[in-house]
Amino acid sequence: MQKLLTAALVAFSISGCSSENPLIPAASYRDTAVNMSSIALFDPAEYAGRWYEIASYPVPFQQGCTQTQAVYTPRSPGVLDVRNSCLRDGKLQSIAGEARLAGPGRLAVSFDTVPFLTAPYWVLWVDEGYRTAVVGVPSGRAGWILNRDPQIPDDRLEAAKEILLFNGYDLAELQMTPQVAP
Repeated sequence: MQKLLTAALVAFSISGCSSENPLIPAASYRDTAVNMSSIALFDPAEYAGRWYEIASYPVPFQQGCTQTQAVYTPRSPGVLDVRNSCLRDGKLQSIAGEARLAGPGRLAVSFDTVPFLTAPYWVLWVDEGYRTAVVGVPSGRAGWILNRDPQIPDDRLEAAKEILLFNGYDLAELQMTPQVAP
């Protein structure tokens, strides 16, 4: 039941549904008047693999999470299986789904336990070696800095923050995610 509730909150929160629900952020973390752009040269095969969440904008379904990760596995051209996980109260929480290529640098993400809901997931930037990524959603209700390692070099963290700022995100609301080295 908890996985189903978590999945529902993920999908509703990211997709920007009802702001009257107290579990869903009512406000955007970005100025939606600012044009948001995804990267044009995005390779899903290069994006595949393990990503550690370095920082994110607070969303209710991640409250209390540490060591948040996402693993993308190629299934077919333009389709990745995705498994998001985190530790909450010392217990591993995870949810599985898929990410389908929906345009240049744009994925449509859905989760197995939340049928009929798909959320936009825009890759705003990936460094040349696909080591660091910045992801956002058009509504601005979520955003993430991801890295291939649990710790990120200062220069790439600053570059990622600049990308968020360029896309209208408020850096004052960005929260670092506790990670530990493997």
